[in-house]
Amino acid sequence: MAIIKLSATEQRRASAFFTCLVLAVLAWIIVTLSNTYEFTVKQVLTFKNAPLKRAFHSLQSDTVNAMVKGTGWQMLFSKMKPESKPVKVDLRTLDNENYVVLSSQLAAINDTKDVNNKVISFSPDTLYFDFSNRSTKRVPVQISASLKYQRQFAQSDNVIIKPAYITVSGPSSSIDKITSWKTDSLILSDVNETVNSRLNLEPVKEGNISIYPRSVAVTVPVNEFTEKTIEVPVKLINNYSYFNVKVFPQKVKVTFTTSLNRYAVVEEELFEADADLDMWKKHNYNVLPVMLTKLPAFCKIVKIEPKNIDFIIRK
Repeated sequence: MAIIKLSATEQRRASAFFTCLVLAVLAWIIVTLSNTYEFTVKQVLTFKNAPLKRAFHSLQSDTVNAMVKGTGWQMLFSKMKPESKPVKVDLRTLDNENYVVLSSQLAAINDTKDVNNKVISFSPDTLYFDFSNRSTKRVPVQISASLKYQRQFAQSDNVIIKPAYITVSGPSSSIDKITSWKTDSLILSDVNETVNSRLNLEPVKEGNISIYPRSVAVTVPVNEFTEKTIEVPVKLINNYSYFNVKVFPQKVKVTFTTSLNRYAVVEEELFEADADLDMWKKHNYNVLPVMLTKLPAFCKIVKIEPKNIDFIIRK
């Protein structure tokens, strides 16, 4: 293969030529992308000023094609990264009609957009809605939480949510299926003190449903836990034949963990231990397992000694 050898002068001329060519191409691209074009982008719709006395259901997708007028740069970026800001559609006319014409709201919609990126038209331009009876319902708030505690720390009482209930309104067919409403996730690690936070509620997925309020205050009581051991008397159950039964031992030692602020008040009467005589009558057990049937909230059992008790029956 022949190799072309250029002199120093020819190399400088070639370098200058290619440099000018690259600069010319860049200049052409900049000029071209600076021109104004009309192009189509997908826009997500959200609704505002929903009718108070009419529940509605959109009969089409919440995404429409918008014809936008903008520069070539904006057209390029719209392909690379679609606009995430939704278009807010005013539903005030649904008080008297069952449709909304988007072109009639172009001025208000464009007021929220960049002056060089205006919407010219929508497809479809008319949104149709189905209506049903609107109902209101109070439902409990359900917290979504994932808390990891430091060693010896844990939740020490019930979670407090204020308000504990929210008001949900919308079509009866949809509202009847809602039994609770979740919060956004609360994720924390190395927790060693009571958590106080304000959480937003999960966003509404349907445009014809509304909730109030949209956030709640959450308190998760947290305390340090320690072990405690008490003796609990064993109660014999299911002695239908009124046998004279003696159990040994008559008390068992229950070791559990509890929060430091409750350590002094957790006593024997808050626990109940049972032994079921049916285990002998129906299953021929030689010893009776001990079952804790009552214990305070947020007390975690570590061990019961002994787990089984002996018994003597005198008829």
